[in-house]
Amino acid sequence: MPQPAPQTLANHAKLVPAFHLVALPILALNLGWSLYRVIQTPGFEAVLALLVASALLILAFSCRLFALTVQDRVIRLEMNLRLERLLPPELQARIGELTLPQLVALRFASDAELAALTRSVLDGDIQDRKTIKRMVRQWRPDHLRA
Repeated sequence: MPQPAPQTLANHAKLVPAFHLVALPILALNLGWSLYRVIQTPGFEAVLALLVASALLILAFSCRLFALTVQDRVIRLEMNLRLERLLPPELQARIGELTLPQLVALRFASDAELAALTRSVLDGDIQDRKTIKRMVRQWRPDHLRA
């Protein structure tokens, strides 16, 4: 079995083909068609179809959001444990200052650079995930993302 390409900032975003390329376009097309039917032939059935199409699209986005929220909670727990293990005592006292977006971005930093990067993020009050990810020099891949 071929090994996946090394993960980097450029390729770490996850595309789920069944969700992003199949389900969402079909649901969006269904919503568009339902809206068209309401405009062309208004009536109870057309409005009901539009409501169901809207609900299905909302459901799809909600399910994705639920999975990402659980993933972020797991990342927060994992990173708190990792930081407690790897940071020097003066930085361990500041772990609680890190926001969830900062923790999510810092998870890609290697163990060797995590302390220095955490210090830079805290001292510079860097909040943007992409900015923090760009600061990572030795990428620690995460292949188990939702």
